[in-house]
Amino acid sequence: MNAVCLVKLGVTRGTHHEVVKVAIVAESFLPHVNGVTNSVLRTLDHLELTGHSAVVITPAASLAGELKGHSVPRSYKGFPIITVPSVAMVNYPEVRLAAGGVGRLKRILAREAPDVVHLASPFLLGWRALRAAQELNIPSVAMYQTEVPTYAARYKMPWLTEKLWDHVRAIHTTADLTLVPSTFSRRQLESLGVTRLVLSGRGVDTVQFTPQRRDAKFREAIAPTGERIIGYVGRLAAEKQVADLRVLSSLPNTRLVIVGSGPLEDELRSILPTAHFTGFLSGTRLAEVIASFDVFVHPGASETFCQTIQEAMACAVPVVAVGRGGPLDLVDSSRTGWLYAPGDLNELRDRVSDLIYDDAKRLAFASAAHAQVQDRSWFRIGEELLQSYWTVRSERVRSGHQAGGWPGRKISS
Repeated sequence: MNAVCLVKLGVTRGTHHEVVKVAIVAESFLPHVNGVTNSVLRTLDHLELTGHSAVVITPAASLAGELKGHSVPRSYKGFPIITVPSVAMVNYPEVRLAAGGVGRLKRILAREAPDVVHLASPFLLGWRALRAAQELNIPSVAMYQTEVPTYAARYKMPWLTEKLWDHVRAIHTTADLTLVPSTFSRRQLESLGVTRLVLSGRGVDTVQFTPQRRDAKFREAIAPTGERIIGYVGRLAAEKQVADLRVLSSLPNTRLVIVGSGPLEDELRSILPTAHFTGFLSGTRLAEVIASFDVFVHPGASETFCQTIQEAMACAVPVVAVGRGGPLDLVDSSRTGWLYAPGDLNELRDRVSDLIYDDAKRLAFASAAHAQVQDRSWFRIGEELLQSYWTVRSERVRSGHQAGGWPGRKISS
């Protein structure tokens, strides 16, 4: 987060702060793993570490998922998880969309009495929670994480795009403060007339993601004749544009590895018949596989941030990504990787070729990529998020409208 912005908003870090109770309203949560889920988990980790209180409100899993044991957990790190009824997203049943009205959220928030409402990628559930928080006079911090309007065309509903942007505008002009993950996202929301914006990136776990996890056995199994490994990590869904990687299939002496799962997996296996699909990976195994890549690619043009790019860089793997959205901030083109023009698949192929077939350049880019992310700790990101909570709560108190939340008490920071 930009400290200058926080000073302008009227709050600077002191030596003591209130303990806060945070209601995190998440459009998705475990067992569904994506960027939103991971950021919520990191937030909860930091709240637990620093002695704050939290509750999570999120859509329930499907009945079929419940019966198979794939239900939303009842708690995480001791924090309760409250679920609301949900329905499956058309063509992507793993994604659950919250059902119901504002009244249910208002009752939950009134009962839980948080000091601040944290809206994780708000759209449906988050919008209702935001309106409920307004009625209860609870301040809100919104996290802009998903460029939903651009998904409309990819899911064959282009007529919805303008209405979806109107909805994004309504959410982020209503929230007390919006945290944006990239300069591209900030400009995007500014163009909609949203003014209360603070730039806030993401951390990366450099203990988990490290070049020391490079797995020689994996490389031998996937590339037995010494092929260079080109890797992608992410959901196998329309907005990720994984099919664009077909232009890499014919590169000599290479092997394409696709890590992830999603509704397009069968279709992508057909489009990329020579690629190796690992399925969903997490934890240490994910880090080992990423560290075993020679080049990381990400073709999705609607990324507000793109955390997997940072994870690849932490593993000393240079990146080739589309030059739009979050990657513009993450990839220093010609130093830590390459950016290519959106839609220019010939340039994608050329940029990958440039690194795959030039060992000296690839190693130099890898070293620069690794160095660039070493100071991006999750602890610092967590402290900045806490500062945002204190900012909106302090402003509400100064304006004479005390939030009706959980009584704070002073602790040393």
